[in-house]
Amino acid sequence: MCWFLLLSSVLMVCGATVCPCERPELCLQVREERDFEVFVFDVGGKIWKSYNWSMVTTVATFGKYDAELMCYAHSKGARVVLKGDVPLSYIVDQDNRTAWITEKVNLAKSQFMDGINIDIEQAVEKDSPEYHALTNLVKETTETFHREIPGSQVSFDVAWSPKCIDKRCYDYVTIAESCDLLFVMSYDEQSQIMGDCIAMANAPLSQTLNAYDQYLDLRIDPKKLVMGVPWYGYDYPCLNLSQEGICSIAKVPFRGAPCSDAAGKQKPYKWIMKQVNSSLSGRMWDSRQQAPYFNYKDQQGQIHQVWYDDPQSICLKADSVKSKGLRGIGMWNGNILDYSDETVARQQTAMMWNALLGC
Repeated sequence: MCWFLLLSSVLMVCGATVCPCERPELCLQVREERDFEVFVFDVGGKIWKSYNWSMVTTVATFGKYDAELMCYAHSKGARVVLKGDVPLSYIVDQDNRTAWITEKVNLAKSQFMDGINIDIEQAVEKDSPEYHALTNLVKETTETFHREIPGSQVSFDVAWSPKCIDKRCYDYVTIAESCDLLFVMSYDEQSQIMGDCIAMANAPLSQTLNAYDQYLDLRIDPKKLVMGVPWYGYDYPCLNLSQEGICSIAKVPFRGAPCSDAAGKQKPYKWIMKQVNSSLSGRMWDSRQQAPYFNYKDQQGQIHQVWYDDPQSICLKADSVKSKGLRGIGMWNGNILDYSDETVARQQTAMMWNALLGC
C-alpha cells in the first residue's frame, strides 16, 4: 500500500510521465533547504558521476536532459534544476511570458526536476520595456514554480557587479526579492576593459569582493547570494610581452568598451594544468590581483599569457562567503576538471572541490 501511495504521488506530481528511477521515491522533488549551498553547473555527458556529491546541493543542467543524473542527484539529496533562457523582446508581451513560464513548469514536472535557473545575460536599458519584462518574468516564474512544485528553487544569474556590467542594467533589488537565489557570476570580469588593453586576471580578488559589497549595499539579503567562481581561465596571445611581464592584447570591443577578454580564449582547468608544466615561466602569482598566471610559446612562436584560478585564488574568495554571510558558492562549470584516474589529476581535482570551502 505504501509503495502504491508513493507511486501515485509521483504520478500526480508529474502527470502521466513514468518515473525513470529504480526507486519511485527518487522522482519526488527535493524540498529540503541546506544551510550552505554548493551550486554546480553541468553542461552534459557523464562526468557528473565523478563530482564530489558530499558537497553538491544543486545541479543546473545546461546540457541534454539526463534522467540518470536526476535520479542520482535525488539519491544524494541534491536538487536538479532546468536552464531558463528566452529573448527579452519576446516576453515583453504578457501572454508570451505566461506561455514560456507554463512550458518550463510543465517540463520541470515531466522531468521530475526541482526548479529552474534563469540565465539571461542580455543587455537591458533601465526602465525599458525589457527591463520591466525581465523583472516580471522572475517574479512570475518564482510564483508559478512555488505554487506548482512546492519547495522548488528559482535562481537567477547576475553579473559579477550590479553596476550595469556589459550593459545589463537590471532591477537587481526587485529580482533578488522575487526569487530564491542570485548566482553571482564572479568571472569574465575583463569583459569590458576601459584602461590599457592588457591581459589580466579573470576574477581579481579585490574587485570581486568589492562587487559583493555593492550588492549588499543595495540591501540585498546576503542569504540570497551564491558566489560563482571560474574553473577555467583565459589564454591571451600577446602582441607584445614587456620586460615587466605585461602582455598587450588585441583590441576587441564589447558593449561599449574598446577592449575585452574576447581577445583571449577560454580554457578549462584540466588544459591549464597540463599547459603550465610545459610553459616558459611556470606558474607565477600576481600579488595585486591575487591570481596565478603563466607564459608559454605556441608552435608558431607566438607568446601567450594565461590567467586562471586555482585552489589558492579560489579559497581566498571562498573565505569571504562565510565572512560576508552569503548563501554559498558554486562554479562554472563542474565538467572541466580532470576526473581521470591519474594520481596528479585526482589530487588537483580534489583540491579544487575542497577550495570551495575556503582556505
